[in-house]
Amino acid sequence: MTTPVGQRRRIRPLTAALSGAAGTLGITIALLATGTLSVAQGRIGQGAEELGDPDYGVCRGTDARCYHGWGNFDTSKGYKVLLYTRTAGPRHANLGPALTPGMNPPLTDANTVQKGLLKMGSDNGFQVDYTEDAGQLASPATLFKYNAVIFYSTSRDALDDAAQTSLRQYIRGGGGFVGVHNAFGTEYNWPWYEGLLGNANFYDHGANQPGTVHTVNRKDTSTKKLPPTWSISDEWYNLVPAPTKVRVLAKVDESTLAKGVTGNYNHPGHGNNHPVAWCQYYDGGRAWLTTLGHDAKDFTTDGSFPGAAEFQKLLLGGIESAMGKAPFCK
Repeated sequence: MTTPVGQRRRIRPLTAALSGAAGTLGITIALLATGTLSVAQGRIGQGAEELGDPDYGVCRGTDARCYHGWGNFDTSKGYKVLLYTRTAGPRHANLGPALTPGMNPPLTDANTVQKGLLKMGSDNGFQVDYTEDAGQLASPATLFKYNAVIFYSTSRDALDDAAQTSLRQYIRGGGGFVGVHNAFGTEYNWPWYEGLLGNANFYDHGANQPGTVHTVNRKDTSTKKLPPTWSISDEWYNLVPAPTKVRVLAKVDESTLAKGVTGNYNHPGHGNNHPVAWCQYYDGGRAWLTTLGHDAKDFTTDGSFPGAAEFQKLLLGGIESAMGKAPFCK
């Protein structure tokens, strides 16, 4: 049974009547079941507390029946995406200076992400509009002009009420969403958006450092051109909550992180299953997500930055599948 929106499951406290060996075993089993204790890498330690309803009152997961193919997108004139990079908090350097209001305002050489996506679209047959003006997202009619909406390192409360409503209507009408890097540090107080990210949110990260990425699923559009393993430098995001009911596409091998995985707020990492890319159907739409994408050098094409070529293949495939140009979440 689906839990109604806004309702949360309650965990009844263990009674004091439990005692002795049987009581201890019962307590341990109950705590593991509720997430109060976690088992990772062969150890038992204090884990996450109750994090709420993981279903967010919507159909989500890897079942394509969650998708609403209601005919809202005309591809006869090609494909088009909207890139949104508004920051209401920390701003990643690869976004460059904040953009002026409106659609497609002037860019500087420091606006690496925007220029990188424009080139990616030009090279691969889809149009890219870009903005940091929440007013441009205020109408579902406007968003339905785009086959996918990309949030790239947005931060904090990047949407107003009108834009929130519009995004939700767009996704429910079969829209595509691509969330990159600090899209996970956005709209913390909006549960529906957390669900859109796959039941995931940024908590902290360790040092910016090289790591080895394992391509978990090489059948997906976004991963089929990737090698089984590849290296890249990034901020390796630790997540609370961590994604569930999604198809994990790639993960980082924490043992390759020479400076450790523990975050600046003491998150201990995710052990053998530290995802960095995944996909899901959500509330009628498609959502493709990656925590990678920190460095401006991710968009280099001269081979000077290890992992840049692989990151671009991953992102391109994610965009093409989210907008319906290629098979999604296989």
